Amino acid sequence: MQRRDFLRLSVGTAAAAAFASRANAQGAVKEIRIGYQKNGVLVITRQQAALEKHFSPQGIEVKWVEFSSGPPMMEAMNVGSVDYGAVGDSPPVFAQAAGAAIVYAAGQPITNGQGILVPKDSPIRTIAELNGKRIGFTKGSSAHNIVVQTLEKAGLTYADITPVYLTPPDAGPAFANGSIEAWAIWDPYFAIGETKQSGRILVNAHEITETNSFYIANRDFAKNHGEVLQQIIDVTTATAAWAEQHRDEVAKSLAAVTGIPLDIQTIAANRSSYRVGPVTDDIVATQQGVADRFHKLGLIPKPIAIRDIVWRNPAA
Repeated sequence: MQRRDFLRLSVGTAAAAAFASRANAQGAVKEIRIGYQKNGVLVITRQQAALEKHFSPQGIEVKWVEFSSGPPMMEAMNVGSVDYGAVGDSPPVFAQAAGAAIVYAAGQPITNGQGILVPKDSPIRTIAELNGKRIGFTKGSSAHNIVVQTLEKAGLTYADITPVYLTPPDAGPAFANGSIEAWAIWDPYFAIGETKQSGRILVNAHEITETNSFYIANRDFAKNHGEVLQQIIDVTTATAAWAEQHRDEVAKSLAAVTGIPLDIQTIAANRSSYRVGPVTDDIVATQQGVADRFHKLGLIPKPIAIRDIVWRNPAA
């Protein structure tokens, strides 16, 4: 995603968002806007109303905004329409390269729950056999990184495949009808592809590389309301700790909030990691590797330094 494209998508709401950001900076926070997808700790946090219970005594309301993937969430966060949200490793890299007003607030390792699917009857049995194939994934998403690193492991290049950029809701039908020959995706869509769309796991992401997901905050929100941001992180972390020990309840929470059947969310819940912690030096190094790889391939226009946008609580 080039900088001009990123800004073009944002221009319609930039003025209003800037006004809202200035208003927040001048006084107390009245509303927190949380971006989430159909998976992960924030879905559980919403179902349990954990943030609402925490902030209601402070007179702060919580608004939830759903996204199908990370890139549009980063666009919304850049213009101040979202204050905090969870994404995979690639969206913040593309956003930072485009000059987005974001910071890394917390990190979370991904141990399972994403990878590359092929149809059950596909002749593709090895990574090398992806050569020349049409692979569907969301541009700028964590799946994008998995595709790149999977190809590298087999000695292939990005030019050896035909990337088909699709959002998860569009990629599912394309995979089912054979329009794409492989699908790089994350849970719960990964589980849907396995169970409902006759998919077979060609590779799990954890077999290829170490990956992380992140909790991202709007830069101005973090700068002006660091105490509130730390409270959001603390609630998120506590919910994550609960989720690690209550996976059956997690699956029910995910199903209730997303409308995705319980059997699918059970698969996703049982293989997910929910631990949330600080963005450590090791995590920064891993994420820098993602950024450097994308720049080398020409997928982002300039080199970036991940450490430049890691938020540290000044009060800590």
